[in-house]
Amino acid sequence: MAEFRLPKNSTVKPGKHHDAPSGAKKSRRFKIYRWNPDLAENPRTDTYDIDLAACGPMVLDALIKIKNEVDPTVTFRRSCREGICGSCAMNIDGTNTLACTKPIEEVHGEVRIYPLPHMPVVKDLVPDLNQFYAQYASIEPWLKSDTPAPANSERLQSPDDRAKLDGLYECILCACCSTACPSYWWNSDRYLGPAILLQAYRWLVDSRDEAKGERLDDLEDPFRLYRCHTIMNCTKTCPKGLNPAKAIAEIKKMMVLRR
Repeated sequence: MAEFRLPKNSTVKPGKHHDAPSGAKKSRRFKIYRWNPDLAENPRTDTYDIDLAACGPMVLDALIKIKNEVDPTVTFRRSCREGICGSCAMNIDGTNTLACTKPIEEVHGEVRIYPLPHMPVVKDLVPDLNQFYAQYASIEPWLKSDTPAPANSERLQSPDDRAKLDGLYECILCACCSTACPSYWWNSDRYLGPAILLQAYRWLVDSRDEAKGERLDDLEDPFRLYRCHTIMNCTKTCPKGLNPAKAIAEIKKMMVLRR
């Protein structure tokens, strides 16, 4: 699985320790990656002992409790708390996942929390996703059709054609899969990565879209598509249970069949 890796020439040192409140009934230790670009300091891991008897069951609940009650400087993203928005994607106990759907009880021992691996860090647990979203925009993720839309109805699909989108449209662009992929770690400037390629496949198989040839032409590149080496980290780590590796394989098959 995708263990967090530090940037080159960087070290993480032990930081501050925050003890559990007196009278804690169920203390649990959280170690959180901390780095502030405004300070001339190396990254560190701060330790927080939290009373789970007064905390919700998910890792995100603990992070919110830490920020609200212990250390307001801890920085992370979160929004829906329902596994829908993907904002709270981070590396928990060595695996990329969503903090809002990761039960604390599933982690044995201390809970180690780091930002998504091999991404520039904005601050603490917040990765810089600008390049990731630019790659998403590059595949033009919208319906492209020269046929005018029906005047009095939506663009309709058969049940079979609609079923082809299952396992694709559910992607929430959390970036867990792409940041678990070694090929993306080393070639993220040119390789689109599993999340974006799954999104590309979603439009390639949409029966309403009329730009299949154009979309395949855009992916015909030694790096944009073919850096995938079927390592399968993407599928193992997806918090939505999707299979980006299969989508990438299907795109490669399309490339062969069109020749």
